Amino acid sequence: MTVFRSAVSYFVLFSLFHLPQIHAEEVYTPLDVRSVKVQGLLGQRIEMTINNNLLALDADKDFLQPFRDRNRKGGYIGLGKLIDAMVRLATYSGNEKLLELKKHVVAETIKTQQADGYIGMLVPEMRVTKLWDVHEMSYLVLGLTTDYEFYGEKDSLQAAKKLGNYLIARLSADQQPKQGEGFITEHMAMTGIGSAMLALYEQTDDVRYLNFCTDFLHIPEWDYPIVLGRWGEIGGHAYTYISRCLAQLRIYQIQPDEKLLMRSHAVFDFLTKQDGLVITGACGDHECWHDTQSGTHNVGETCATAYLIRWLDCLIRLEGDHRQGDMMERSIYNALFAAQSLDGRKIRYYIPFDGQREYHKGDTYCCPSNYRRIIAELPGLIYYLFSPDEKTKTSKGVMINLYCDSSAEVSLEKELSVKLRQETDYPNSGKVVIHVSPSKPASFAVRLRIPSWCSQGEVFVNANKQGTAQAGFYTVTRKWNAGDTITLSLPMQWRLVRGRKAQAGRVAVMRGPLLFCLDPSSQKGLDNTDLRLITLDPSSLEGPFADDTVRPNGLACKIRAWGAGAWYPQTKPNLELKLTEFPDPKGKHLYFLVPNPEDPKLVSDELIQPANQ
Repeated sequence: MTVFRSAVSYFVLFSLFHLPQIHAEEVYTPLDVRSVKVQGLLGQRIEMTINNNLLALDADKDFLQPFRDRNRKGGYIGLGKLIDAMVRLATYSGNEKLLELKKHVVAETIKTQQADGYIGMLVPEMRVTKLWDVHEMSYLVLGLTTDYEFYGEKDSLQAAKKLGNYLIARLSADQQPKQGEGFITEHMAMTGIGSAMLALYEQTDDVRYLNFCTDFLHIPEWDYPIVLGRWGEIGGHAYTYISRCLAQLRIYQIQPDEKLLMRSHAVFDFLTKQDGLVITGACGDHECWHDTQSGTHNVGETCATAYLIRWLDCLIRLEGDHRQGDMMERSIYNALFAAQSLDGRKIRYYIPFDGQREYHKGDTYCCPSNYRRIIAELPGLIYYLFSPDEKTKTSKGVMINLYCDSSAEVSLEKELSVKLRQETDYPNSGKVVIHVSPSKPASFAVRLRIPSWCSQGEVFVNANKQGTAQAGFYTVTRKWNAGDTITLSLPMQWRLVRGRKAQAGRVAVMRGPLLFCLDPSSQKGLDNTDLRLITLDPSSLEGPFADDTVRPNGLACKIRAWGAGAWYPQTKPNLELKLTEFPDPKGKHLYFLVPNPEDPKLVSDELIQPANQ
């Protein structure tokens, strides 16, 4: 009781004297996912995750039972992340089976809540102090708050508040042991707590939760450096680092302060200027920051990929930098989709591009749960609204960030709504037809993200050419009528992309946002071959060809190559390789030698900037 009173006094003190400031205005605002419908490749992944993963797992046995038993002394399940994903995907899809499962899991979770507010699986003496209890509770707060946000479930909000208050009371108690058990940082031990409390603040307007983040957790002052490797307090853990950056960005939206952007800018620079991003759109090795560009066993933790995409969404909303959308696209089509089996049932812990890939055992824990969460957020990453800017005379409008067969209905102002429909086979081709149908003739802008891999695109309105589109954004502002169309042409040339550091002298094969890899088991003549000694003949690249290895209507290419020890280029290539899309579960290799590493036809990775820029 003393601890609780102390926490109450803490709340009262900061509620009286620390009030939130004016919210920062976003450049882009995402749509309500209920107004978006997704088909195409992104839609396939969403449906697979719903039907073959969420509806196939055993929620009672694997997720709920440990919380009913409450007899463990440590560990992690990811129940809150499961709830968050189910809520979002049920909201988006309207799937009745998923909605019923969501209701069941939420109701059963709330039944396990103790009188003091605790929801968890640990015995009393281990609660809060033992890894990963705070992490587990934080995402339970988040998941239950999400249920209230989308479904108005008051019981969920009440349970989230009680659990949030329990966390605050225990963590702010006198003589509370330092989180992390002495071998990891506090921000890693408490991953998710900032986002959880901020979500509670946003849904309740109760300033206590915001003040706990700012005045007790000191998230605005967090300025931890980027640490390479896994050592010491494991301060360079990429997933948890990005999670803390994301909490800072969300506080920035509430209380704008430029210092809250510093760590995110440092991460973006590390990824794009200091070799922190690998070509798949993933980051990290053995969960932690790395810059060697090696691609073996522990590269690209799925949690880090999920949070990278979520963080990029927040950045593009605040800053409107097209490069953030470019990186998001690369990560989704390659690293993210490679983390899921072709039938949708299994999820990977890591996504290496050099060697054997393995699936995570079971449905619980962080990577499977974070994968489901980010898949649930994909519909919200396609279309964004933007408001008029009086200084630049920019009109209101819609920005299209991701290209995929999809539709959306947006409200631009009172009595003006617009239906948008993308008709495209992207990423197979770069042709996108966008049907623009306002509820009445009206002037507004449609803004298109032009990917950096596209050297020169073309934009047509009703078959009339508007202009040439360079990397960045192309905005069409006009008076629109029902039935108008925009046709976007993004030529997809094959690119042999130069490797860096560990991949120096090698190239990766790309087309548009897609990366292609080698499955050696499907090739002749590769038995006992060191794949890193294969040398490509760049002039022999053919394709794309239709290929269903990875997905219906997928793509592949062919290229000739010399095997290990062959005297290139004097002899003819003795291998003909078929390269498939990177999510191919049997893919083991994607960087290859070339006869001339200085060939001017080879290109640099368009996501990478020189360090002096």
